[in-house]
Amino acid sequence: MELQAPADGSLTRNILWFARALRKAGLPIGSGRVADSVRAVEATGFTSREDFYWTLHACFVSRPEHRATFAQVFRLFWRDPQFLEQMMSLLLPQLRAAPEDRPPDPAEKRAAEALLDGAPRPERAAPEPEGSLIEIDAAETASEQERLKRLDFEQMSTAEMDEARRMLARLSLPVPPIRSRRLVAAAGGPRVDLRRTLVRALRQGGEIPALARRRPALRWPNLVVLCDISGSMSRYSRLVLHFIHAVANRKGQGWARVHAFTFGTRLTDITRHLRRRDVDAALAAAGAEAQDWSGGTRIGDCLHVFNRDWSRRVLGQGAVVLLITDGLDRGDPVALAREMERLHLSARRLIWLNPLLRWEGFAPRAGGIRAMLPHVDSLRAAHSVASLEALAEALSRR
Repeated sequence: MELQAPADGSLTRNILWFARALRKAGLPIGSGRVADSVRAVEATGFTSREDFYWTLHACFVSRPEHRATFAQVFRLFWRDPQFLEQMMSLLLPQLRAAPEDRPPDPAEKRAAEALLDGAPRPERAAPEPEGSLIEIDAAETASEQERLKRLDFEQMSTAEMDEARRMLARLSLPVPPIRSRRLVAAAGGPRVDLRRTLVRALRQGGEIPALARRRPALRWPNLVVLCDISGSMSRYSRLVLHFIHAVANRKGQGWARVHAFTFGTRLTDITRHLRRRDVDAALAAAGAEAQDWSGGTRIGDCLHVFNRDWSRRVLGQGAVVLLITDGLDRGDPVALAREMERLHLSARRLIWLNPLLRWEGFAPRAGGIRAMLPHVDSLRAAHSVASLEALAEALSRR
């Protein structure tokens, strides 16, 4: 469909307002990008919606995780004449006895907040009270915090995402120590240390005042995280990596070392980036190195590279592996099952975190999921703050 560019400069003003909406939705856009977008539209022409979309996309989107937000804001700002009414209904607090007909699309709520920032919201006519009216302010209450903990990451607004990140930064992932075969001296140990007992006897003229004892040494396992960053997992993986960053930088939780890898179409080691204290800088550096963010998925191929190149380095000493993926792989299920079996045999525990478990009707119908399921010790959800809290409780138990 061809479009006609207005001659009164309104297109330039609309691009400016569109850029402001994107900035409020979380995209890092400065005045330089706005000027570049205006020049790019002048150079490419205003002939079709698709060309216009990709011209602005090239100017404003610099990170893979911003694609969904850009698409929603663009659709609502430029293409849907009824977007204001739809977004008002999304942001207006409502009490419903039945579930919504359609849940918001990913990033739709954040786009609504950006477009309606500062706009007056319609007021609902309150019914006439029969008696005294009791007003309850539920803001920042325990019930609101509990609702946010159970809210799906994909359906969160920008403010809710920020609060969820703060919650994840406060979470811990404690783990009990592992009893080693190596024995160390201990006053009340269950085993007698004959060598130390005889040495003491020789020093005291053959007398044995007390038996020297020893017990198994305690050591801490490694935590190895394999995180899927394909298009279907980008929103979840980013918040899970916020959680892993907090775990890697919190002392006293028991982990000997935390190793982190991302995979989509290739495997990337991001362990050194998570050692940075600032989480935004750490994830920005990890995203810059992982060039396959929001791309395709080759779980079997990436696990093969991990098993071949990294397994012996990081899976020693009873490591626990967290595999974060939805299992939607288009590769060979037989090869995927083989690599999963090898990974399972190399790890002390293999825990699969799957965001698809948020659906009540989830069933392992996909070939990749069926190939992976027999080779995991535990299958858990990873779509909310509450699901990650449950993971911490499960790992802390012996």
